Amino acid sequence: MISRLVFQTFVWFGIMGVLLFLSAGTLHWTGAWVYVVVMVGLSLTMGVALARRDPGLMNERLRPPIQKTQTAADKIVLGILLLGIFAWLVLMGLDIRFGWSAAPVWVQLVGVLVLLAGIWICYLTMLENSFAAPVVKIQDERGQKVITTGPYSYVRHPMYAGAIFYFAGTALLLGSWWGLASVLVFIVLLGIRTFIEEKTLRTGLQGYDVYAARVRYKLIPMVW
Repeated sequence: MISRLVFQTFVWFGIMGVLLFLSAGTLHWTGAWVYVVVMVGLSLTMGVALARRDPGLMNERLRPPIQKTQTAADKIVLGILLLGIFAWLVLMGLDIRFGWSAAPVWVQLVGVLVLLAGIWICYLTMLENSFAAPVVKIQDERGQKVITTGPYSYVRHPMYAGAIFYFAGTALLLGSWWGLASVLVFIVLLGIRTFIEEKTLRTGLQGYDVYAARVRYKLIPMVW
């Protein structure tokens, strides 16, 4: 499992790095290097910790993004989301190449903090929820149950909330205002995915309706 984690981490962020630097037309991009190094380091560190604490969850996290038991609607939305991420990286690289944005250093430093906050929210979510698979499905074989504690006591989809911080922080760290504006697209896609997941959980997971009635907000407390 650890070898798979290492391999997938380097492949995923290797592809992301290639897209960023090729589209930027230069390797002299400090923000991109910081992003890649930080993400590889955190992914490996947190991944190893999760693998030791909850191997069942880590095994789910390492599975392909398109799975047989996944809902058809989620396959479509997740596919669009992944393609959108690749296009987003290229856009930010082109932004740097042609100088469309002029974000100061302090904005990039804020981006690091926002990025780390997003990763921390996602990590807390996985610590609390052993069923936090990357795809929408009911894990009957693992005895999936409703999780109501930790970040789930505030919003029903804390992983998506953390993802919004991750996208925004990444764009700021890379110094791309166009990348930050594009985060709105990801918010819409994540919003659509919450409806898909809600329908799946309400239909297939006992007790979710009761939980949803108690925790009213999906992504942002006091907002939505």
